[in-house]
Amino acid sequence: MALPISYNIRNLIERKTTTLLTALGIALPVAILLVVLALVAGLQAAFQASGSPQHVLVLRKGTNAELNSSVSRQQYQDLKFKRGIALLNNGAPAASLELVQVVNLPSVDAPDGMNVTIRGLTPAGFELRHHVQLSAGRMFTPGQREVVIGKAIAKRYAGLRLNGRVTFARGEWEVVGVLDGGQSALNSEIFGDLYQIASDYNRSDALSSVLIRAENPMAAQALIHDISSDVKLNLGAMTEVAYYEQQTTASLPIRMLGMLVCTLMAVGSTFAAMNTMYAAVARRAREIGTLRVLGFSRGSILLSFLLESLLLALLGGGLGCLLVLPLNNVTTGIGSFVTFSEIAFTYRVTPQVMLAGLLFALVLGALGGVLPAFGAARKAILVALREG
Repeated sequence: MALPISYNIRNLIERKTTTLLTALGIALPVAILLVVLALVAGLQAAFQASGSPQHVLVLRKGTNAELNSSVSRQQYQDLKFKRGIALLNNGAPAASLELVQVVNLPSVDAPDGMNVTIRGLTPAGFELRHHVQLSAGRMFTPGQREVVIGKAIAKRYAGLRLNGRVTFARGEWEVVGVLDGGQSALNSEIFGDLYQIASDYNRSDALSSVLIRAENPMAAQALIHDISSDVKLNLGAMTEVAYYEQQTTASLPIRMLGMLVCTLMAVGSTFAAMNTMYAAVARRAREIGTLRVLGFSRGSILLSFLLESLLLALLGGGLGCLLVLPLNNVTTGIGSFVTFSEIAFTYRVTPQVMLAGLLFALVLGALGGVLPAFGAARKAILVALREG
């Protein structure tokens, strides 16, 4: 015969102060874990929203980032008519020659400056990115010193506003529009005219990359094989999705540090839960003896105390979720080891993230409650009654 759950809940309520303090001790490592998981989820969502399985990114062979790649205009001309490339609205091949640079600009969180990605492209490059729209202002005029900025840039960099001016390369550029790329990493970039930016950086022929839209995902794989095996081109290719997946390494240092802190705090929380349950066993010795006299088995006692520890941990897990929930959709930024620039994204406290936190709390509760539960179950009836 099993003890009812109401018995455990009543005991937790009776020792409110101890229950609350132990639950808070469990809530803290759970909250740290949730912050790390929400950060990783937000960063992954930003990169997943940035790539398309139909898009092929072409870089210099042997490089894995646009920043240190070099593609000439002649190489671009040679590859843009390959079989399997889709067409733009004007009938031209869906291929965009682009230049990527970084510039250091002061932000709200880093007054001394953070690296921001500058992307030079033609109208074809903007047309290729269907998910990127103008939320304010207008598109830059080709040949003019004008730029459009991602919405994350507009939020996090006080000096960058619509109709304002930003200084980089050889002079000032007018901000004429704000981009909305949904959840994508393109919200962290500044777009400008390819040829004007290339001229400012003395990169008239050595550009960075070519973005191609294939007719379909299967054609994209064929294009990748064709481009990579073309000895004359000496270029490498990958899907845009694969390129952005590489950039999730930006979260690795924070993930490792967060997990380390979380583990250290989890050890302390486990001992706190264990001490709480040992105290409960000692305080309720006579009660345990009485339950045995009434016919409850050792297994019932063990399960009851273990369940009580799990309920205590579940309360702590719920508190941890409540502590972190206000972070949902809060915008932050992290430096990328691939692009060497800041990527802005939002924390995503999803149901899956909260479920992981609750499961983690239950593990702490199980580890902290199993030994006291065994101790309670092993008590002899007469010893338990005498101790009480």
